[in-house]
Amino acid sequence: MRPASALPVTRALLFDAGNTLLRMNYPAIAGHLGSRGHSAAPEAIEEAELRARVRLDADLARGVSTEGRAAQDSYLAYLLEGLGITDPAEVEAAAAFRQSYNAPAGLFDRAFPEAQSTIRRVKAAGLVVGVVSNSNGNAHALLKQAGIGADLDFVIDSAVVGVEKPDPRIFELAVRQAGVAAHEAAYVGDLYSVDVLGARARGDPHGSRSSR
Repeated sequence: MRPASALPVTRALLFDAGNTLLRMNYPAIAGHLGSRGHSAAPEAIEEAELRARVRLDADLARGVSTEGRAAQDSYLAYLLEGLGITDPAEVEAAAAFRQSYNAPAGLFDRAFPEAQSTIRRVKAAGLVVGVVSNSNGNAHALLKQAGIGADLDFVIDSAVVGVEKPDPRIFELAVRQAGVAAHEAAYVGDLYSVDVLGARARGDPHGSRSSR
């Protein structure tokens, strides 16, 4: 065992946005499905989304962009399939709802209940706190709207900087913004192929998934 003095010191904690600090609006999805004659509780939709995310991760591991139409369509189809909804007309209707809901931000418009308190505890411990998100240019505004943007030191949005996870260059931008070395930063996200492998490619051995 190495002595405590040899252990790396964490000086920055970086988060993904969607499914890490922000959660999908499951009641809104339930409302849409209910209007189409499908009864699905928000809790059931959340469970289906978690399973859909695992399936999506396998697609992303093959190099599919998280922000591309193919990934978004597959993600939605996997979620609906988990609820027993496979009719192409219903999938198309759900896609139209997704595109129109709260545009341009979308369905990730709620902070996890513990997000703000977590960020504040980390900042109180003296760490830099930032976000690195594959997004459409609205990540900062969405985090602010959800009530947690003001507590962050910075937000890096893939659409703004022109490179997306898992490309290690976006993590390089983050550690520069944080003013720390790569080994002094830890990253928390929800997708193994994008968040964990991307962070590790830049040199963060602590890159980890969300526990949800």
